Amino acid sequence: MTDLIHDDSDALALFFDEMRTLPRIIPDRINADADNVEKGLAKLVLTVVELLRQLLERQAIKRLHRLDDEEIEQLGLAFMKLEQKMTQLVQVFGLTEEDLNIDLGPLGNLL
Repeated sequence: MTDLIHDDSDALALFFDEMRTLPRIIPDRINADADNVEKGLAKLVLTVVELLRQLLERQAIKRLHRLDDEEIEQLGLAFMKLEQKMTQLVQVFGLTEEDLNIDLGPLGNLL
């Protein structure tokens, strides 16, 4: 029983030692440029919107056989307008289409 307590105290002491080094590792202030924050947030939001757009488009293609010609035309126009708006927003924020394709490491690219 005393060995177990002794082991825990060593781990606790090591933990507190590590915690004392954090102030040297983490800066007191984060130097966040407003333009970079805005662009990063826009990249994240547009990536999610693009992912959803592509998923909706794939689902719509699978269900085309259930729609009449007018519904197919309306759906096609809606997707075209959404794609045009995405292209416009990507340009407004100074991004490229490749910027929206986030690398997920071992899983590959998102889009």
